[in-house]
Amino acid sequence: MMNFDIIKRLTDDNELSEILYQAMGNEPMGIKEGTRLLESSNLNLLGAAADVLRKRSAGDLVTFVVDRNINYTNICSSKCRFCAFYREPDAEDAYVLTTKEILSKVDEAVRLGATQILLQGGLNPNIQVEYCEHLLTQVKKRFNVQMHAFSPPEIVHISKLYGASIRETILRLHDAGLDSIPGGGAEILDDRVRGYISPGKIGWEKWQEVMLSAHSLGIPTTATMVFGHAETLEERIKHIIRIRDMQKKYSGFTAFIPWSFQSENTQLSGNSTGMDYLKMVAVSRILLNGYIKNIQASWVTQGISVAQVALNYGANDLGGTMIEENVVRAAGVPFHSKSVDELVHAAKRLGRPVAKRDTLYNVIERY
Repeated sequence: MMNFDIIKRLTDDNELSEILYQAMGNEPMGIKEGTRLLESSNLNLLGAAADVLRKRSAGDLVTFVVDRNINYTNICSSKCRFCAFYREPDAEDAYVLTTKEILSKVDEAVRLGATQILLQGGLNPNIQVEYCEHLLTQVKKRFNVQMHAFSPPEIVHISKLYGASIRETILRLHDAGLDSIPGGGAEILDDRVRGYISPGKIGWEKWQEVMLSAHSLGIPTTATMVFGHAETLEERIKHIIRIRDMQKKYSGFTAFIPWSFQSENTQLSGNSTGMDYLKMVAVSRILLNGYIKNIQASWVTQGISVAQVALNYGANDLGGTMIEENVVRAAGVPFHSKSVDELVHAAKRLGRPVAKRDTLYNVIERY
């Protein structure tokens, strides 16, 4: 077990040593300490500390889910600078999927073993709550899958079109078949950043309102972060601490998922590397330890090799097989879904046990 003496042997930075020693003692880190960790060039030390905390809170088991990400429309009024996926309503490749098309995609996914359907789309001014309800009820009528659907910006958008409160909108969708809510639309939970990269999207406090409303109703969600664009290191830490503060209320977040920004075909430039990604995973574990058990490694943006390394830097989950993914691919990232065998192999090469899970991290099958 890493202790203060070991930390001291790995660095001569007394301030860094003290911060990590506090982390090992489960003392919550603030913005100053978190920013100092991100400023450190000692990636191996951060990874070692995060790995100890990962073992302590999540054990050695590596998990993943078999899922499909269905984007029901790419028409979006938000027009975020970081997004390469959205289209204007009159664009040649703009679309809205029919219920029949979505059911066909779900059927294919279920036949391939999927237990989770991630359903998200643009903020389309012509899509009303009835469309969403119909999709959910028709899927639930035919398939036994977890509907992990409608991120906070979508729920706020639907509530405005519907003329109802956020809580009422969530309840209506839940009654139709919504099981859990994805953490999309978080980007960086700071309105300075959001005002620049996504001025047409909800502010961070509205994102928080959706999540806490869902948690208060017993509906679980995930929390995400997209970093490496216009934010400062301090704003990255502020994001994580705000997630942590929300988690203190209802413990409704099942996982934290940091993504590195992919800039191709967008209006922004990216500035993160694989090492930066690993540092964010490690610092996320250090700051969220004791609050959120599961930290997800992103093979979609980083590739399977870096995601595999992230399992030794604080992550304990490989996300989903992603039978389909469209948003990151639109930003120029080569995408090929992963088979169960590929994810199992990635974990076993590290000598770690591995299991297929459901959305709520219940183990379905061990390998």
